[in-house]
This record gives sequence, C-alpha cells and structure tokens, in this order.
Amino acid sequence: MLDIAEELHRWTEEGRAYAVATVVTVGGSAPRGPGAALAVDSEGTVIGSVSGGCVEGAVYDLCRQALQDGTTVLEEFGYSDEDAFAVGLTCGGTIGMMITPVGAQAPVRTVLGAALAAAVRDEPVALARIVRGPERLLGATVLVRADGTDEGAQDGGFGDHPEAARTAVAEARALLEAGRTGTVELSGDGSHCPGGLTLLVEVTVPPPRMIVFGAVDFAAALVRAGKFLGYHVTVCDARPVFATRGRFPEADDIVVDWPHRYLRDTPTDPRTVLCVLTHDAKFDIPLLTVALRMPVAFVGAMGSRRTHEDRRRRLREAGVSEEELDRLRSPIGLDLGARTPEETALSIAAEIVAARRGGTGTPLTGSGGPIHHDRGPGGTRAA
Repeated sequence: MLDIAEELHRWTEEGRAYAVATVVTVGGSAPRGPGAALAVDSEGTVIGSVSGGCVEGAVYDLCRQALQDGTTVLEEFGYSDEDAFAVGLTCGGTIGMMITPVGAQAPVRTVLGAALAAAVRDEPVALARIVRGPERLLGATVLVRADGTDEGAQDGGFGDHPEAARTAVAEARALLEAGRTGTVELSGDGSHCPGGLTLLVEVTVPPPRMIVFGAVDFAAALVRAGKFLGYHVTVCDARPVFATRGRFPEADDIVVDWPHRYLRDTPTDPRTVLCVLTHDAKFDIPLLTVALRMPVAFVGAMGSRRTHEDRRRRLREAGVSEEELDRLRSPIGLDLGARTPEETALSIAAEIVAARRGGTGTPLTGSGGPIHHDRGPGGTRAA
C-alpha cells in the first residue's frame, strides 16, 4: 500500500472514503509482489495496480463492494485453464489479496494516515497488518517508526489481543531495521510459533543513492535513467565548470569536490550504487580504492578494455586486493551494442538492475530460467 502513498495520503487528507486492495501472498510467476496495491474511492476513481492488468477489473469491483459493505475480505486469483476468458493471471502464478475499506470512521484510518504521511516525507516506517487469521483480527494495523515509537497497538484493531499487537510491533521493527517488506507467520495467540496468523509488514525507506562521478555527457543520460529507477542521484566532479545545475537539471545533488574525498564523507549503505564515468586515472584510482572497500551494492567504472586493464594494474599498485578488485564492474554496462549517451545509460541501468535483482542479463527468448528473481532491493534474498 505504501507504493501509492502520495495519492492515498491526499485522499486521506481530503476525507475521502476508499478501499485498498493489497497483494499479501504470491505464488509462482505473479507480476507484482506483496505490498503492491490498488485503491478505489467512493466516486470510483482508481489508483495503483496489483497485477499489471490481469485482474484489475475484478479487484476494482471488490473494492467498490467493500466500500458498500464496510468489511475487510480476502480473495485469491490464479490461472484458469478451463476458461480463457475467466478472471485470472495469464502468467500462471497466484496472488492473494486483502481488500480493506477505509471509511471516515474506520478504526485503522488514523494509523494508515500516519503511515502514509511518513512515507510521503520519505521517513522510514513499517506498516504491519494481519492479513490472515480470525475475522475479528483481519486488517488489524500497527505502525512502527525508526525511532522505536509505534501507533495502533492500542487502537489499530487488535482489540483484546495485546500479545498479537506486541508481536506485530516487534516483527515490524525487525523488518524496518532490515529495510525490507515481508510476511511473518504467527500462532493464533500472536506468539512467534507459526500457525493461525499471517502478518504483512510493508517497509518504506528513503530511496537508495546513485552517485555518478564525472560530469560528462554520459552522466547526464545516466542521471535521467537513475531517477527513472527511483534513485536519489548525486553528480560529483572536481571541476566546477562542468558540475553545474544547467548541465544536470534532473540531479538531486550536484557536488564540486574530489571524488574520493566526497565518497569518504558522504553517507552510503548496502543499497548505494557508484558509477565512475571519469575514466581519468587521477580521479579513478583514489576513488575506486575507497569505493571497493565500502559495503555498497554496485561499483562500476567506464572505459575501454585497455583502460580497464591499466586501471586494474594501478589499483593493485595502490594496495587493492584481488578480492576487492573482483567487485569492480568494468567496463560498466551490459553488452547492448550501445553508442549514444542514452543507449549507454540504458546499458548501465540494465546491469544495475540485473545485479540488484539477481538477473543474468541474457535474453529471455529461448532461456528456461525464471523470469522474476527473488532478490530484494539491496541484492539480498527477500522474504
């Protein structure tokens, strides 16, 4: 649900009644994962997506019905071999959805409103909801913030089930610290033994960083690609005449500094992507010596094969180990035959996505492997 936070926050602030359908379980080759959402307001306006188009019409009707009934319901969609026109997933997977009406007096409206407002402000939060269990607990909701505080444990629909509320808070806090969305199986009384309850924890964290070193034409195209992929994009170059807002209007930050010095002092995390486009040894070697020793998601450098071999030699001389060198993706990008800055940016973005999601970078035509890989945003296996 937090993937459509901006629109839902506006609806909440305007006092609209709406129903939200959220993907809570996935089996096989389903198009979207847990947390994906579609919402419909009382006027019939729809936002979001839960399946890329396969079952949206049926989910829309369920949301309209939930608004009338005021009842949270569960629904599962799968592939129908018997009737090609039946509502189902053409990709062959299954998805389970929870449809929750959020009226003006809904007990969870305050908690959801707080979660949506925090997500719009890019604050890290976790929203935990019971998506399988007794009817009296279905849809019970709690919000956990990065500072450890929570909302909803008392008035988010848990009623006289304080143990379930405490467990929901603890599980949401753990997944918030890990920075990932997931489901947790609990016992009927809310303890950690799997059994009667399923908890969906949706986590929103600030967007990952992409830092592009080298204010060149290729960088301008890569900035646009990075923004399209949802990164907070910074351009860094030691030359003030090139690192300007006029040349990079879409960048979030433009930094004039020596790249290695900036990288040492700026915040990074395991989701951060570093793209070195300078292909100039006086910048590259000190920068990559720092970058290859940092716990970031991706370190790539532009240059020819000859530049790459010379760069590796210089890095070894600078004390970089073979294990550290193995982290370097150079020449950066997948082999698309790219020529223009835009094609090159697409090549680089494709390699970043493949590294992030565990893809092979090979054509799907003729391959027998899975289309969707089960790696999370930071390149780690998702729940």
